[in-house]
Amino acid sequence: MKIIKFLLLAVCMNASAQDNYNLVIGTYTNACESKGIYVYDFNVNTLSFKEKNSTDGVINPSYLTVNKENNVIYSVNENGDKSNVSAFKYTPSSGKLQQLNKRDSEGADPCYIINDDKNVIVANYTGGSITVFGKKNDGSLTDSKQVIKHKGNSVNKDRQEKAHVHMVYFSPDKKYVFSNDLGTDKIYIYKYNPDGDDKTLVLKETIDVKAGSGPRHLAFNPNGIFIYLLNELTASLNVYSYINDKVELIQETSLTTKDCTDANGAAHISFSNDGKYLYATNRGEANTITVFKVHSNGMLNQVQQIGTMGEGPRNFVIGPADNYLLLANQNSNNIIIFKRDKTTGLLTDTGKKIDICSPVCLVFTPNK
Repeated sequence: MKIIKFLLLAVCMNASAQDNYNLVIGTYTNACESKGIYVYDFNVNTLSFKEKNSTDGVINPSYLTVNKENNVIYSVNENGDKSNVSAFKYTPSSGKLQQLNKRDSEGADPCYIINDDKNVIVANYTGGSITVFGKKNDGSLTDSKQVIKHKGNSVNKDRQEKAHVHMVYFSPDKKYVFSNDLGTDKIYIYKYNPDGDDKTLVLKETIDVKAGSGPRHLAFNPNGIFIYLLNELTASLNVYSYINDKVELIQETSLTTKDCTDANGAAHISFSNDGKYLYATNRGEANTITVFKVHSNGMLNQVQQIGTMGEGPRNFVIGPADNYLLLANQNSNNIIIFKRDKTTGLLTDTGKKIDICSPVCLVFTPNK
């Protein structure tokens, strides 16, 4: 009997442990009191959470990416002409982050960062450029391998006076890196050569986006044959087919109604884990998150739009079990936890939130 009780206890403890993940949060540190990167212990079923660890004195780590081994975190340090890119040794069990090194981003205000086995790639917004860094054996950054500077402008004289690279994103097969340029109204598609040194990225083609749109973030459908582009300035959403490496526009929709006069600032776009629903945030005067149903032909139809319970919604993340969505409201200093219906995709407020200074980027990782 004692053995049975012990085994049942062990099973329960193991199941409980699997409910807990680390929630890693990147913040701005120049608007309020923030230490930089925070790691929370988060239970994806009970929604209980507790701060586990944090950095100290790290400047504006607004966007993050974690390596596949879950032991190194890379962040941008968005700080004008003094901007850097940092590598941290990451111990998931304790949440401890120890800086390995940092490098000049070689472009002002890096705002997005990705990594694979060989490289770390950064989008520099104000610098209008992309910087590629290699990885050393311990995960620290090499000197930059390649810097690509975009040139051009578009019709919005206030926001599109020059190139503003806003995202870099691997294609599902890692053959290409897609880069959205808000300033030039273009998507740049680069052939990706992991061992290419100063030719790691080689331009394949550019895709023109409607003038004044301001392409910001994109996401691939989990099936890999559709691309969804969110445009910041017009809060519009473009759907492209992506078959045999060819990009073709098949739908244009919006986060707003035609008669809406509110100022927009569309921010982030992401799929549910099952690929059936697409979510997008809009800042400005809207402060909304919109839910779209995704059909088998790639087309979208809106099923919900609700307020984000705060101001300046940026990044959001859907929990590992697909049943909750956490949304970072940068300007109101909180992360709102929404219940997500797996069948309908609809969101409802749980009444729970994490109060934290200027949250921007949210990432779930295993806790060991």
